[in-house]
Amino acid sequence: MTGTLFYDILLLMDIISNFIVFEGGDGSGTTTQLSLLSERFKSINKPLFIPTYEPTDGPIGKIIRSALKKELTVNPKTLAYLFAADRNEHLYGPDGIIEKTKHPCLVASDRYVLSSLVYQGIECGDELPNILNSRFGIPELTIFLDIDPQIALARMNNRSSLEIYEYHEFQEKVREKYKKLIETYRSAGARVEILDASKKAGDISEQVWSIVSTLPIFNT
Repeated sequence: MTGTLFYDILLLMDIISNFIVFEGGDGSGTTTQLSLLSERFKSINKPLFIPTYEPTDGPIGKIIRSALKKELTVNPKTLAYLFAADRNEHLYGPDGIIEKTKHPCLVASDRYVLSSLVYQGIECGDELPNILNSRFGIPELTIFLDIDPQIALARMNNRSSLEIYEYHEFQEKVREKYKKLIETYRSAGARVEILDASKKAGDISEQVWSIVSTLPIFNT
C-alpha cells in the first residue's frame, strides 16, 4: 500500500471524539504521562477520565505481552494480526472505547494505531499493518513524545530485562517512521501534538494538560 493510498484512507476514517492517545518510542514516557494525567483528573470534578492502554490486559493482549517479553516466539506478521485483533476488542468489545466515548467522559490510551504502523511496519513492511488498521478511527488528539533513542534507552538501564524492540538501532527507525507518519496524519487533518520527551516528567505533564484542557469536552 503506497503512502498516497494510505493518505486517501485516512481522509475516510472517522475521528473518535473524546479519545486521546499517547505515542512514542520505548522509554519516551507514554505510560508515565498517562498516569500523571490520570492523577490530574482526580483533582477536578469533570469530565470523567478513563485511562487505558495497548496491548490490553485481555486474552489477546496477554499473548502479545508474552511475545514482547521474549517468552513466546511469534512471526512478525502474526504479531501484526494480534495487535489488530486486540485493538478491535479494545475499540468495539464490551465496554470498549467506542461505548465509553458515547458518555460524557474522556478516554486516553497509552498507544494505538500509530504504534502498529510504526513497529509492525518496520518489522514486516507497511502493507499488512496498513490494511489491518485501515478501518480503525482516528483519535481526537494524539500526543507524540519525541526523544532521542539514546536518552530513552539510558532511562531503561535499570530494567531487569528489555523487550524485543528495545535496542538502539530499532528505536532509531521507530523515531524516523513516527515522524513521517505524523506528517501524513496531519496532512489528512488529524491533530497531532509533538512534545520534547527529554524534559522532566512534571514539565511535560504541564504541557500535556495545557493541550488536553482545551478539548471540546471541557465546554460541554
